Amino acid sequence: MDSQTVLFKSLSDPTRRALFERLCREGELTVGLLAEGSGVSQPAISKHLAALDRANLVALRREGRNTHCRARPEGITPLTDWVQDMSRFWDVRLDALEDLLRRMDQ
Repeated sequence: MDSQTVLFKSLSDPTRRALFERLCREGELTVGLLAEGSGVSQPAISKHLAALDRANLVALRREGRNTHCRARPEGITPLTDWVQDMSRFWDVRLDALEDLLRRMDQ
């Protein structure tokens, strides 16, 4: 599976998106802190973090019995690149449609 597909698949899950967003906002947190108040078990959080790690969206660091997690915002670059490409694609298509409609009105 290519890296863009892994990234999109990882962010398609609302729990993973929420974890990534929280780490972006709050900085480095332990798995235990991420699980507190989330309504998701610590083992489930760990599985979600593993998926985010495979997508290069988080960095995991073991320290004793704790795993520390931090966001890797640069990991979303393939997503922002894709959005920009699609935006340019549709801008060109919509401009062509606008030109066609103008010519039809004349």
